Amino acid sequence: MTETNAINEQEMMQYIADKTKASQANIALVLKHEQAYINKAHENAKGDVDIDGDDLADYIVSRKDVKLDELTVENILDAEMDYLMDKGHAGYID
Repeated sequence: MTETNAINEQEMMQYIADKTKASQANIALVLKHEQAYINKAHENAKGDVDIDGDDLADYIVSRKDVKLDELTVENILDAEMDYLMDKGHAGYID
């Protein structure tokens, strides 16, 4: 990514770690499964992907390599969304 508004992965990981106190390894694992879930989601006519947070958290917790409780997974996802919204990369659809 050479865009000027590219996501700084290290900065985002540190932001999530600071907010959740989760380990970098657990954060990376949650984000890996999140990306797999998003990749399988279908885009709407505008090219946007509408993701239900509860369904996403349930999907991640159900992965056999994830040993985190649902609250921890949700906190990691919430912190990631906060970071992405702060940086102008994401938003919520009402």
